[in-house]
Amino acid sequence: MCKVITHSESETIKLGENLGKHAEKGMVFALKGDLAGGKTTITKGIGKGLGVKGIINSPTFTILKIYNGSAMDLYHIDAYRLENNDYDLGLDEDMENVLMVIEWPDYYAQLPKEHLEIEFTYIDDDTREISFTARGKKYEKLLEECGLC
Repeated sequence: MCKVITHSESETIKLGENLGKHAEKGMVFALKGDLAGGKTTITKGIGKGLGVKGIINSPTFTILKIYNGSAMDLYHIDAYRLENNDYDLGLDEDMENVLMVIEWPDYYAQLPKEHLEIEFTYIDDDTREISFTARGKKYEKLLEECGLC
């Protein structure tokens, strides 16, 4: 596990941008943390790193938002409303060609065994402790390439 402290929204976005630039098709990022912890903020940066031009916001009410990027597409899932439900979004075939970012992954029944877990701890209005746990070799490599471990 590796940890980073960010002191502003812009630092969290830059961290996400770095991850997005080094991500590969088929990767899954599982974002954990309290409400307002920084999950959507880092996703904005990830999208920027993938070349997404549109505005990225939380998919709380739609569960899934798809953003077209120049490097690859970004599937942004908010699984909070899937709690206590084995609902299958039918995305298995798409996973190979996109980067999936899943907020509230504990509620997503199809979370693959190998993924990057990113956990946010709220320190104060501006500061977050962000922990990265690689679940698989390609995610260990990603963290090394990004200079996070």
